[in-house]
Amino acid sequence: MVRRALLLVASLLAVAGCGRGSDTREGVWAAGSSTVFPFAIRVAENFQRVTDAAPPRVESLGTGGGIKAFCAGVGPNHPDIATASRQMKASEFDACAKNGVTEIVELKIGYDGIVVATARNGASLDLRIEDLYLGLAKQTPRPNGQGLVANPHLRWDEVNPALPAQRIQVYGPPPTSGTRDAFLELGMTAGAEKLPQLAALSEADEDRFEAVAHTLREDNAWIDAGENDNAILQTLTRTPGSLGVFGFSFLEQNLDVVKPETIGGVPPSAEAIADGSYPLARSLYIYVKKQHIGVVPGLRDFLREFMSEGAAGRGGYLQDRGLVPLPPDELAEQRAIASNLTVMSRPE
Repeated sequence: MVRRALLLVASLLAVAGCGRGSDTREGVWAAGSSTVFPFAIRVAENFQRVTDAAPPRVESLGTGGGIKAFCAGVGPNHPDIATASRQMKASEFDACAKNGVTEIVELKIGYDGIVVATARNGASLDLRIEDLYLGLAKQTPRPNGQGLVANPHLRWDEVNPALPAQRIQVYGPPPTSGTRDAFLELGMTAGAEKLPQLAALSEADEDRFEAVAHTLREDNAWIDAGENDNAILQTLTRTPGSLGVFGFSFLEQNLDVVKPETIGGVPPSAEAIADGSYPLARSLYIYVKKQHIGVVPGLRDFLREFMSEGAAGRGGYLQDRGLVPLPPDELAEQRAIASNLTVMSRPE
């Protein structure tokens, strides 16, 4: 913990110097996902032990905030790396190009899962994927199947009689978070598609369906809790019956305080996330500004460290932090991309 504090203080001092008009910057700068943050910090710490390069700067801004800063331009006042708990969107890629960020290397670093958890002494819920939508969407289908209505459900047993008569109160990440984006896609969208009326809407009007599926309640059933997962954790322990949404890697570090709910009968585990049987599994990424390679000292070596077998491989130190490693053949593919600095194409 002391080393981490020194690392971050030193890096902030180094970057402060370049903010006064310098055209150079010492040290790698990575910004973005709160989920990827502890992994990037761990790589930065190890990187410092094996090189003489300036301390990296690692920031937790949320995936959206990190990509926005990354895409704002080329040069010392913009991050070299965006960390992300989802893939870059086409609109973000276009914003990068507009600002001169024209060569981006996309690297998948491993897997994570989104968990729905409660305090260890709370009631357990076996949630169906459609229960997530019916409990948390701003609008749900009318009972007669004609049109949508403001979500009337106040308790989980109103969503599904098999669930406890427990108030719907879920604390989760804000709109800037990649965890929220992934939850909307993997949980809310998948849940909406299980409902016949919304499945039909998806076929008839994809944009309208996405707007409905991705709009969460605004009546305190869903509560934005910021980018800090620790704040959600503390809330769960203070608010009986409440649920929280965060990453599997964070769950593993706090199993003495919270427990995960099963989704479709499947509990989150490293194995279920890696093989895709857990419904809320996702990939984690870093995006590298190729135009900064050879300009920012240590950037290429930092990239090599991040993708090394000792870090991202099975049994590596990132697995100890909660990252679910890629299969060996997939990690080899990603390492080749990193080595060759293969530039990504525009996302679909």
